[in-house]
Amino acid sequence: MEAPPEKHAFVAALNPPGGKLNDALLVVDVDPKSGTYGQRVGQTTMPQFGDELHHFGWNACSSALCPYAPHPHVERRYLLVPGLRSSRIHILDIKPNPRKPELVKVIEPEEIFRRTNYSRPHTIHCGPEGIYVSALGAPNGDGPGGIFMLDCETFNVLGQWEMNRGPQFLHYDFWWHLGFDTLLTSEWGTPNMIENGLNPELLLGSKYGHQLHFWDLKRRKHLQAIDLGAEQQLVLELRQARDPTKPYGFVGVVISIKDLSASVWLWHKPNGQWAAKKVIEIPAEPAEPDQLPPLLQGFKAVPPVVTDINLSLDDRFLYVSCWGTGELRQYDVSDPFRPVLTATTRIGGIVRRTPHPSAPDRPLNGAPQMVEVSRDGRRVYLTNSLYTPWDAQFYPDGIRGWMVKLDADPKGGMALDPRFLVETEDGMRPHQVRLQGGDASSDSYCYP
Repeated sequence: MEAPPEKHAFVAALNPPGGKLNDALLVVDVDPKSGTYGQRVGQTTMPQFGDELHHFGWNACSSALCPYAPHPHVERRYLLVPGLRSSRIHILDIKPNPRKPELVKVIEPEEIFRRTNYSRPHTIHCGPEGIYVSALGAPNGDGPGGIFMLDCETFNVLGQWEMNRGPQFLHYDFWWHLGFDTLLTSEWGTPNMIENGLNPELLLGSKYGHQLHFWDLKRRKHLQAIDLGAEQQLVLELRQARDPTKPYGFVGVVISIKDLSASVWLWHKPNGQWAAKKVIEIPAEPAEPDQLPPLLQGFKAVPPVVTDINLSLDDRFLYVSCWGTGELRQYDVSDPFRPVLTATTRIGGIVRRTPHPSAPDRPLNGAPQMVEVSRDGRRVYLTNSLYTPWDAQFYPDGIRGWMVKLDADPKGGMALDPRFLVETEDGMRPHQVRLQGGDASSDSYCYP
């Protein structure tokens, strides 16, 4: 938290459907003192078409200093950028010139298939033993999904992580409590369940993920599953307490098929066993059918669609992005069992199309989707694209890509920066953001 403020943001940008552009890693100037503040100042284009870049990560973070698996010589230098649709992973070096990330290696899908029997890499985290990569399924598009490992220096594919997966089949995100030797995973769906868009029959049949899984981190063994309820569909982003002495964290649930609400659940360990409790519920908002995309017209409401959450490094504020309604919510979670809503802002949204303060007469579509918080907790960055086949269902007029920044008050509250609106006029769609030097969701910690 005491580190210098970031000067650059790295942004995964997706090729729009029907377009001819390869995906790219964009570089955005986020230094307010710079003459190019709030502008794209660099780009590295991927060599192949159709990657659908997704949740990328660093080769090393604070966990590299853990006493039982130290890598003191490893520096935070490389970004590992997975292609969710292509099953390809790109390694980019940002040290020589952060405005010109250099592509130094590509791990082809055949190598991942052969070594792991997984496909569709989704999320990348650095851990004490190396680099962990989540994958949504098998090479044929079915399950199970899981985690595989890369060497943190050579980036060679090592193999599947799980030794005993128990009942786990669906997979999405993963994180851990290093001090409690516990890893958690969440659930979305197999590639065949998600790659052509959200399937209403599967959704209403409660076939998408609704469980949390707890694992023995060192033994790589499944320990416990918690079902949040079959109506709680799409259990996605995990954010554990940053304090490694605290065994709790938050997970976002995209939608309840009972009433279209979204929710955030707290996991904790009250009596030696893990438990989960709903601590935030966000209701759907009424809307006229002609305001809604065909997918939602029969419901006469716009769901919040919580697609991302993020937790500040001091464990004080939880940010919840509502990709349907266009709302970003800030909660004080000093008491994680009793979150208090401290601020909310609107931009975009399926119905409201709230404009940015720099262009008050121009409606924006898309909405807060990926949310990233600076290490000191004073800046929050948002992008507006989720996943191209799902973009088309919720925003059928097409996502016009943007990235915005909010200034956050350490005491609570936030406001959009009127100087910062990055629009991708070439049709690229911004997805995840990583901040130079690290951000609130890059690291896990071994020392309290």
